[in-house]
Amino acid sequence: MHRASRAVLSPGGPVRPTRWTRRPFAVGGRRTPRAAVAVLAGVPVLAMGARPGGSTVASAQSAGKEERAMTAGEGIISRASTRPVLETLDRLEGVLRSKGITIFARVDHSGEAAKVGLTLPPTQLLIFGSPKAGTPVMLAAPTAAIDLPLKALAWQDEKGRVWLSYNDPAFLARRFGLSEAQVAPISGVGALIELALK
Repeated sequence: MHRASRAVLSPGGPVRPTRWTRRPFAVGGRRTPRAAVAVLAGVPVLAMGARPGGSTVASAQSAGKEERAMTAGEGIISRASTRPVLETLDRLEGVLRSKGITIFARVDHSGEAAKVGLTLPPTQLLIFGSPKAGTPVMLAAPTAAIDLPLKALAWQDEKGRVWLSYNDPAFLARRFGLSEAQVAPISGVGALIELALK
């Protein structure tokens, strides 16, 4: 992967809340082996999956917490954060660095909006990854490079709630025609998100 420069990216559209459901991460209808998940950061992937018809689902095994998701576009998983946007992304960055994962860029969408006289709720994007994990995916499907390095978006909704969103690996597998084994190197992203949200 090549180092990305800081850039102003377009903010996303409105979203509506919905509720998590529990299903295992699957590509092509099969569960992902735990051993295949360790490539990204040496941590097991949490349960992630895809409903028939393309909408994504996820489950976080955290006791005593309400589990919610946001409908924010096909293939995007959003997890509620109890911290402000800046702190949420700082914690994720710390988790990633502790696992030896490269931080390529951090984009402050709301900060850039303010520079041109526009108001956007706190919204920041973190771009990160590992050539060891991403290169095999791009070799299998060169156009997958458009979604790599991986990204995580911390943002605040109209009710003041903060969310941490990322691409569902199962969706990327379907999008680029990847097998379970081919997408496995990047499937640990959900576990990293969960670590940051603890």
